[in-house]
Amino acid sequence: MDQGYLGQWQRVCARLRSEFGDAAYNSWLRPLKFERIDDGMVYLQAPTRFIRDWVLSHYGERIRAFWQVEDNAVREIDLSVHPVAGRLQAGNAAGASVDGAHGTLPAAPIPAPIPAPSADPQSLRMGSSLDARYQFDSFVVGKSNELAYAAARRVADTAQVNFNPLFLYGGVGLGKTHLMHAIAWHIRERDPGREVIYLSAERFMYQFVRALRDRETMAFKQVFRSADVLMIDDVQFFSRKDSTQEEFFHTFNELVDQNKQIVIAADRAPSDLEDVEERIRSRLGWGLVVDIHQTDFELRLGILEAKLARANVGDFPPKVLEFLAHRITSNIRELEGALNRLIAHSHLVGRPINLEMTQEALQDLLRANDRRVTIEEIQKKVAQHFNIRLADMHSARR
Repeated sequence: MDQGYLGQWQRVCARLRSEFGDAAYNSWLRPLKFERIDDGMVYLQAPTRFIRDWVLSHYGERIRAFWQVEDNAVREIDLSVHPVAGRLQAGNAAGASVDGAHGTLPAAPIPAPIPAPSADPQSLRMGSSLDARYQFDSFVVGKSNELAYAAARRVADTAQVNFNPLFLYGGVGLGKTHLMHAIAWHIRERDPGREVIYLSAERFMYQFVRALRDRETMAFKQVFRSADVLMIDDVQFFSRKDSTQEEFFHTFNELVDQNKQIVIAADRAPSDLEDVEERIRSRLGWGLVVDIHQTDFELRLGILEAKLARANVGDFPPKVLEFLAHRITSNIRELEGALNRLIAHSHLVGRPINLEMTQEALQDLLRANDRRVTIEEIQKKVAQHFNIRLADMHSARR
């Protein structure tokens, strides 16, 4: 093997380790083995398809960019699967042929030889992409969510694990996902060396099933159990997924034993998660369980005002904002969607925004909110049907 090429690979590895940190490097990049360079193509080997796919999607562009700094003749990276590669350290000589399972980055123009990354390395470490809109400074705090906000800030502000897990639950569109994204963004800015994995329960299950199919469960376990912060959204999706629940259970225990932070979100409390094993429900309730309640009028009005300020719309009739905050009570997403529709309708049609125009443009949404049945209405109907007093339903006599 050409020692010059081997030296290039070792310098590329040093750059990768410096940029992505020891945890990510040891989990994903150290197992790679340099094979050869031929006509602008760099040939690398990975021990499993799981690692090959992850490296290509999360680190491939940086490997190519760093190699083009070393040798501007490099055009592509070819990463093949070879089980022996995992037992050799990066940079060792290759002595065996590959099995034909290749993954290749398409050719790209040679970038300028600068160390700055083409993509944010911290966002690439996440199991799912993060929405830049969902940060702490864009989260509007009210009585219904102040405890959830305070707990999320505590998790994000310190590496010390105060409660494990932090379990956030509440209805659709009340801010659970916003807070989880905000935690991840804040940790990225405050302590970029910490390994954070954020993903939905559905994505966790998909990756686990794929690892089972490809017989790569050890690689799967390694990545999730080496995280400093594991965040899983919509955990109610684990219902009736027995194998996934089993893996999550062991991952949970492993991280807790290592004193690593876990953040979970769901649409209901741990004790109310149907078809989820009792031992998992019990562990989810170990730490701090926070209920995000339905928004009140003041919070909805504050959310609308904050959104208008960020959108830089200009003058907006206060009576229309109050009307929206009063009539659309289901969730924050519908509330913000209604405001977007109004602004778009005004721009496209050229009509000024007022109460009359609002009622016309949002008549379907307003009807849907009017039709929603509340718990109080159900209780009244039941009391009428059985000819009992509503107070008796709430008393010990019920």
